[in-house]
Formats: sequence, C-alpha cells, structure tokens
Amino acid sequence: MSLTMIKNAHLVSAGIDFNGALMLNGKKIEALLDIAPTDFTGKVIDAKGNYVMPGFIDSHCHGRNNCDFSDGDAEKTKCILDHKLEEGVTTMLPTTLTLPETDLAATLKSVAAYDQKSGCKVPGVHLEGPFINPKCLGAQNPDFVRAADIVEVERLNAIFPVKKVTYAVEMPGGAAFAGKLQKLGITPSCTHSAAKYSDFVSAYHAGLRNLSHFCNQMTALHHRDIGLVGAGLLHRDVYTEFICDKLHISVPMIQLVFQVKGCDHVVLISDAMRAAGMPDGDYTLGGLPVVVKEGAARLKEGGALAGSTLLISTALKNIYEVTGLPLSEVIKSVTSTPAASLGLTDVGKLQAGFAADVVILDPDFTVQTAIVDGEVRYQRA
Repeated sequence: MSLTMIKNAHLVSAGIDFNGALMLNGKKIEALLDIAPTDFTGKVIDAKGNYVMPGFIDSHCHGRNNCDFSDGDAEKTKCILDHKLEEGVTTMLPTTLTLPETDLAATLKSVAAYDQKSGCKVPGVHLEGPFINPKCLGAQNPDFVRAADIVEVERLNAIFPVKKVTYAVEMPGGAAFAGKLQKLGITPSCTHSAAKYSDFVSAYHAGLRNLSHFCNQMTALHHRDIGLVGAGLLHRDVYTEFICDKLHISVPMIQLVFQVKGCDHVVLISDAMRAAGMPDGDYTLGGLPVVVKEGAARLKEGGALAGSTLLISTALKNIYEVTGLPLSEVIKSVTSTPAASLGLTDVGKLQAGFAADVVILDPDFTVQTAIVDGEVRYQRA
C-alpha cells in the first residue's frame, strides 16, 4: 500500500477538532496524529492549516453544470459526478424525477456506465417520485405520477442499485411500501405528500425513518394534526433532510430544527438542479421550464421552487454560521449522519479503517482539494 500524510491539518470530524496530521494507507485512513512525524518518506500533502474533513455526502442531487441525471446521458452524468468534487462531495446519490419508467431506466443505465474512477463514489441512486401525491407536486411533472409499484423499483434496481425512494406514504399501499423497500435494502423516505400524522405513524411502524427536503412539499405543523413536519420534530430517530440555502427554509426554522433534532439526525442536501454552478438564466427540470434569478430556481409557470443551485460546501457554511454549533457537530450533517441514514458504514468519518475520502477547505469553506479512496481527484487551480 502507498502511504500519504496530510500535514499542517486542522482535523474536523464527528466529535473531533484539533490540529495535527492525517495518515492514509492506500484507500483507507491509517491514523490521526497530534504531531506529524519528521522522518516520513511517503507522499506528503500540506494542508497549510486549512480544514481537513471527511468527504461530504449528498443524497439528493439532480444535477449541475447545465447537466441533469434525468437527461439519461452518460457524458452528462460524468460531468455532474466529476464537478461535485468542487463542493467537497465524494459520495452521492444521483437523483431522478417523476418521469416515465423508460426515462428512469435510461438514467440508471447512464449511472451504471460511469466507472467511478474520476469523480464521486455512487453507492446507488435516489428515486424522487414517481410515487407521489399529485396535489403536492412542487416542481415534479404531473403527467407521470403513478401508484407505488415495488415491481417497477425491482426492475430499476436490476439496472443499477436503488438506494433511496422518496414517495407519499398516504397514497394507496404507502405504509406497506416502506417495508417492501427495506427488504430490498432501500431507504424509504417521504415528501411530496399530504400525509396526516396517522399516515406517518403507519409508515413509521413499517420502517420509515427518513423525510426528504424537510418542510418543503409536506404537511405543516398544526396543533390538531402535527403532520409530517411535526412528526419529524417529535420522532428523534427520524432523519430530516434540509435544503439549507436560506431560501427553502428560513433561518429561525433552521435554528429550531437543529435545536430539537441535533446534528445526528439532520442531513444537509443540495437538491441541486442543472443550474448549480451556472449563471442565472433559463433552464429546465424534468421537462418543465425554470427561471433562475439571483440563484433561486423557480418554475416559469406558477413560480414554485424548482430544486436549488446550492453547493453542499455552502450549505455547511450556512449551518455553521446560523446555528452557533461547534464545527465538530455541524460536520456530522454532511458526513456521518447521511452515511448512517443510508446504512453506509465505511464513509463519513476521519477514523482508522474508514475510506480515505477527504476534503481540504479554507476558512471560507472553499474546497481546495478532494481525495477519493486515497487519490487526489480535485485540486483547486
């Protein structure tokens, strides 16, 4: 194995915050050191006092750089997965939309064609829809909404692993669907939903422990029926995913959720669409026209928010600034917490034996270096 040492590092991981060095051995983390050895003869990376963190995980992303996974194009898929390194993401779930099965199959085939040797790791895909409530579309296409179908999921899973499915638990068969997904090793998640709290409870008993883009396109908190927002706050073991661009969620709501849930059960996601990393202008999402103005993506017709242009590194910076929590806590929301929510056991921590997926960020949270399996795959110019 080849040894690499990252010296002059400000090491930050779950419960860890100190200056030292990180030793990598091939594709694994070897050790965290208080003092860098002076007689080391392997490869040396000088972090220059910058943050050294575990690689970030984005479990909900549709695209960036004017590419969308739902384009079903292998080159565009590679473009997204390579460029996600620029925001510190080393593991991610390409996310689909409410589309015909033929289009979903094309997307999974394009992901399967990606050799995972240049950009992010992809343990599986995330199906957002098509099994949603037609009254809670957001920016999803109403023409392709359909009933939950585990056989369709199995067909798609045979093309490339499906890791998470976001659907509406109140629709026919919704509670049982959670259990069926879990039997396939797939994380069930809920949004684009008008579920009452009782609907949530039924799915919870069947194994549901995840709520996608929390507070957006789900039943709000009410004193007579706490809905999905109330369920996410009440049930401490439920993972709540947040689009923390200060647009989808207000700053006081961000502060409230982190105060109630803590960083062990809040997952930061980008929900980014093709305009991420691009200038304002006209774009599309799932075939629907979108206008991006001052970084906010909205449907041209109706003005509903249409995903985001958020970068995960920016989301982390936002949380650090508005919650006042220690960095060793907030880092969990982009590393160890999403890993736990997806059942990923070897990523998300600076810990011996974990994957050598590491990012180096300056004090402004700009990514300088991204390392995947011990290999430098991105270096800021």
